[in-house]
Amino acid sequence: MKNIKRLLAGTVAFVSVFSVTACGKSSGKKDDSSSYVDKVDVASTEDIENIVQDVEPIPEGADGNIKWLSYFDINPSRRVPEKRTDLTLFEEKGGTIEYESCSSIEKYEKLASELMANTPPDMFWYEQKMTFPANCIKEMFQPVDDIVDFDTPLWSDMKGAADQYTLNGMHFVAPIKFGALSVLTYDKDMVEAANLDDPYDLYMDGEWDWDAWYDMMTEYCEGAQGDEVRYGVNGWFAPFIFQSTGKTLIMYDADKDEYVANLNDPDFTRATDLLYNIKKNDMYYNEWIGQASDAFKANILFYAMGSWASIDSHTPQEGDNWGVVPMPKDPNSDTLYTTVDATAYMWVKGSTKKEAMKCWMECARLVNVQEEYIQTEKEKFDETNPYWTDEMYDMAFNEVVSDKYVQLVDPGYGISTALSDDDAATNATLEAIIPYMYTSVMKTDDNGAQFTWTQLRETYSATIDSELKTFNESYHKFIGK
Repeated sequence: MKNIKRLLAGTVAFVSVFSVTACGKSSGKKDDSSSYVDKVDVASTEDIENIVQDVEPIPEGADGNIKWLSYFDINPSRRVPEKRTDLTLFEEKGGTIEYESCSSIEKYEKLASELMANTPPDMFWYEQKMTFPANCIKEMFQPVDDIVDFDTPLWSDMKGAADQYTLNGMHFVAPIKFGALSVLTYDKDMVEAANLDDPYDLYMDGEWDWDAWYDMMTEYCEGAQGDEVRYGVNGWFAPFIFQSTGKTLIMYDADKDEYVANLNDPDFTRATDLLYNIKKNDMYYNEWIGQASDAFKANILFYAMGSWASIDSHTPQEGDNWGVVPMPKDPNSDTLYTTVDATAYMWVKGSTKKEAMKCWMECARLVNVQEEYIQTEKEKFDETNPYWTDEMYDMAFNEVVSDKYVQLVDPGYGISTALSDDDAATNATLEAIIPYMYTSVMKTDDNGAQFTWTQLRETYSATIDSELKTFNESYHKFIGK
């Protein structure tokens, strides 16, 4: 089944910057024998068809209602009236989803309040920031090993990824699927008018790297005529330049069994030089733009954002000729690295809905592996996005989760409020320290002077070390229970 293999291929290359966790070790010590996950066989057509029959209904007498605390509803709503396929399957198996609303900013506070009151919800949304490991160590969530069997065909392709989300030998996250966090969308007609090479062709030829990207933006901006103002890029791209080196600002040290700062890595000097020069040479448009079409109208060559900003209500219109490519690779590396977005549902600590949660997780996973459902979802996408090409779709949704890439987990987004939680930030840009550091050399001080990487390391290293010390103490206490 080609579609299944394509969608699941990202799992086999999934790698954590803090190494593979050894399951079943009572010490909780992480295994540093390899940072790469062993490849596993993709489920066969026969396996998948058997899975459909093996998703058992919720047993009679068991509570099939899942209380879902979130800032968005899984059930149909006035804004999204169509029922989701995974929900339809779940209801056929005897389950229901009860939605409890909270704000996206105060979601963890709401969850903590309900845990304190001993009235926990059952399910919570996984997010890159703060869910793991920070809020797992705070005992907001419980392991999923009782409801997910990673040795079965349905889950075996996700085991390598799930091993990255273990504490004390227990899995806390069971990824349903992966997706690109951000891609570069561009207008092919703008590229052609500027006599530039198509980025897609460069990518397919293995030439899409920092240098090609920078040179293309330089040539485009320098080609402005008269009073015309051009920009090279807008949006969310800076962290991926760092991460394309295969490293992140916070990493796991297996020898010390703790998380450490990696600010002095020489590869980051190269990454920050690139970002610094993009800003210095006025190629960066730093105001918020919410959709690709508005970026192109503003003479911006590349719009860097998640696919949400280029589909549905933001989708291209008849006559548009857009393209999509992944972030450029590090020219000093032959390996393609990226971080990815994991779709997953957390099992809240104190929930006793084992049967219902098991059924829901299987229904949600099944929709992403069975040919029938994959094709249905693609057809729905094509209906609402008729001017997306297959080329764009593959680049946006399949490429960076394929086995061409080594996918990274960035622990810096899940360490502490100060380091990782943008929602709690009080600085001018409302960014926690780690997200701030990734973009910081493209920022300026109150006098308009652009920050340097050396200056920023000196400013924040002591705070980062202090936060890591506190976190590591809690981490060691948690795994030592």
